[in-house]
Amino acid sequence: MLLIDNSAWARLSSARLDPIRAETVAGWMGDLQLATCLPFLLEAGCSARSGVERSAMMADLALLPRVEIDAEIEAGALEAQRELAQVGHHRLPPADVIIASCAHAAGMGVLHYDGDYDVLAKHTSLHFRSEWLAEPGIL
Repeated sequence: MLLIDNSAWARLSSARLDPIRAETVAGWMGDLQLATCLPFLLEAGCSARSGVERSAMMADLALLPRVEIDAEIEAGALEAQRELAQVGHHRLPPADVIIASCAHAAGMGVLHYDGDYDVLAKHTSLHFRSEWLAEPGIL
């Protein structure tokens, strides 16, 4: 199971995304193998072009499993940021750090198009699979 990041969500309709990969991700959604969390939902909602578009998107996303943020996830995110600061990477977006902590706590990977997740996986004690939507630089 994968937690989706807005960097992947925003690129799912890209003409440059391999159609087979797009079908695979659509299948994961249909099979409820993609999950959401609050930071992703806020980022996705922010990208909506209208209230109507946001409402429709949130209705669709509400069908997916959701990881709720709890004290364990908060502590994991704070510890990851501390670890990142020790290696000079503490300026990663807070939403990415929280999403990675959600994935760690839930035993999931993260579907993304953002190198920050590779940094988080490499330099913190958060354990999650970093799953690129497509090879970096393609989209």
